[in-house]
Amino acid sequence: MEFIILLYGATMLYLCFLIWKLFDQRRDQECYILDYQLYKPSDERKLGTECCGRIIERNKHLGLNEYKFLLKAVVNSGIGEETYAPSNVIEGREAAPTLKDGVTEMEEFFHDSIAKLLASSGISPSQIDVLVVNVSMFSVVPSLTSRIINRYKMREDVKAYNLTGMGCSASLISLDIIKNIFKSHKNKFAVLVTSESLSPNWYNGNDRSMILANGLFRSGGCVILLTNKRSFKHRAMMRLKCLVRTHHGAREDAYSCCNQKEDEEGRLGFYLGKNLPKAATRAFVDNLRVLSPKVLPTRELLRFMVVFLLRKLRDSSSLKSSSGGSSKSNNKSPLNFKTGIEHFCLHTGGKAVIDGIGMSLDLCEYDLEPARMTLHRFGNTSASSLWYVLGYMEAKKRLMKGDRVLMISFGAGFKCNSCLWEVMKDLRDHPNVWDECIDDYPPESLANPFMEKFGWINDVQEASNFKLHDFIK
Repeated sequence: MEFIILLYGATMLYLCFLIWKLFDQRRDQECYILDYQLYKPSDERKLGTECCGRIIERNKHLGLNEYKFLLKAVVNSGIGEETYAPSNVIEGREAAPTLKDGVTEMEEFFHDSIAKLLASSGISPSQIDVLVVNVSMFSVVPSLTSRIINRYKMREDVKAYNLTGMGCSASLISLDIIKNIFKSHKNKFAVLVTSESLSPNWYNGNDRSMILANGLFRSGGCVILLTNKRSFKHRAMMRLKCLVRTHHGAREDAYSCCNQKEDEEGRLGFYLGKNLPKAATRAFVDNLRVLSPKVLPTRELLRFMVVFLLRKLRDSSSLKSSSGGSSKSNNKSPLNFKTGIEHFCLHTGGKAVIDGIGMSLDLCEYDLEPARMTLHRFGNTSASSLWYVLGYMEAKKRLMKGDRVLMISFGAGFKCNSCLWEVMKDLRDHPNVWDECIDDYPPESLANPFMEKFGWINDVQEASNFKLHDFIK
């Protein structure tokens, strides 16, 4: 009997040990943000109205109709005069970019932002275990990761990942790589570098589906320091709760709606198809279907089930009572995402993208303000745009301990990726690139100066003697 009691006690102790070990192991698999640095290029790279006029004038392939199309696109884009372009575009060399232009653009960002990140966090380059870089439209040998490793003399066993072709959703793909590494390796530091190279990708033709990208994309970037060290939990800014990736590359229309290609004259550019909104909507809906159970409270999911069943019953009864009637559809989500989320970081793909997501999730202007202001101040900085939106929230002192932040991004392929963060402490004193201008946002009006200066183009009927430089002066 004593042996049986001892065996029972030993078994219970072993089970308790296994449970504790499992719980303890899960604690080592967390993904924390310790710090991040947003990139702000120098003022001479600002793309104001006058500078844009000179750039457009240099493109000799544009006619009156293309000018009018560009004017309408820029005026309706939601982008202001404080955004940034690559140096070769500002200097008038966009028609013949060199490899050096692309490398210089990236190295200026790397050297500025990584140095600031390491200095502010107190982490040395030799402590970095994982380095992930995503720049979609620029691939060089040695790779961008190798250039960073060489610059900062990182360890020979650092795990380096260099991602290209992932589009505007690449930063969350990079984050997913780091999250999975943290699951199997304890006590690691990781650096995520996200940006886009515009120097070799400025389009100089007249294809409307390709010149649109010139009016949307701007220079920017972000560097993020992450860890799964439990001893750094008290220093962490945010903790990753979940991440969901949706890829519709198997659908031909989604696959081809945005891609880098040459026009009929062989000029390289980035194509944005008319079916892009439809592809984005489908990917968004599928992503939310997986994300919702992970981020929303049980009571909201139960409420949704009841509403869904009631709608089914109502629709079936209405079909029986009417032979040919049609019911109106509602674009809003039947789920209330605000029950599980306080803040929304939306991809700044354009005004229409922000409006569309806002309508789908039934968000108010307060929720959309960070994305709108980021689009106005920095433009669409591709994969790094989410972090400028987060920086706006932080500069406005919106992020409090316990708040949950949802990030939603879209990318070529076609992809929709999302993730949920938990704020670990009140974020009030962390400086970022918004600090100098945050008091000016939101402005009373987001009126675009392009219309004031160039709006008369819409009234022009004859293009025979039309020259842009006549009114730039």
